[in-house]
Amino acid sequence: MQLFFDDKFSAENPILNTEESKHCVRVLRHTNGDEISILNGSGTIFTAKITDANPKACKLDIIDAKIDKERSFSIHMVVAPTKNIDRFEWFLEKATEIGVEQITPIICDHSERKVIKPERLEKVLISATKQSLKSYKPVLNPLVKFKDFIKDQENSSDNKFIAHCYDSSKTLLKECYKQNTDAIILIGPEGDFSEEEVKLATANNFQAISLGKARLRTETAALMACATVNFINLTD
Repeated sequence: MQLFFDDKFSAENPILNTEESKHCVRVLRHTNGDEISILNGSGTIFTAKITDANPKACKLDIIDAKIDKERSFSIHMVVAPTKNIDRFEWFLEKATEIGVEQITPIICDHSERKVIKPERLEKVLISATKQSLKSYKPVLNPLVKFKDFIKDQENSSDNKFIAHCYDSSKTLLKECYKQNTDAIILIGPEGDFSEEEVKLATANNFQAISLGKARLRTETAALMACATVNFINLTD
């Protein structure tokens, strides 16, 4: 069954948006009576029958709505976009498939990329959400400066971690993260965080962590951290 994404789709408004209507009717040639599935990215997967195959506003009759509960933990990945944006997009895709609730791009002292295209990144997230049959689409927050993000998290009760490569006291993430708790994880740019940034983060209750002995690329480190938290929360 074909799967579509529309964050405005609901039982009260069972009409596909213009982009998905066009794809459904003109590209995939669906017509009245065909059944499709729709994700709204907020926890519900709908099964519906087309009643009006309008390529601008495809109307449907909802047959079933499956509502998934939110997870018992949440992951907020805070990552400096890579110079090669393809690598950052790769991270977004894989993190979505594995499981992540929020992603915040940050600008650091050593950042080589200080501009992103949110519309393009949203499309990557939507595609990965559909591919992996996730009922929740990760929230992509606006690009923010490192110092501003740290300030915004002053009163956060989440577990807060920062991964860096400096030779100092650090704990493996797998040893300090506790199952079923929310986590904010900072991953720096290709040149790592500056020492001043690490000091600022640790002074604001971010725990310094290690992801292992190997020196990882930004996108690899971010995915490793995301996967570690997800693995710890695996249940039978």
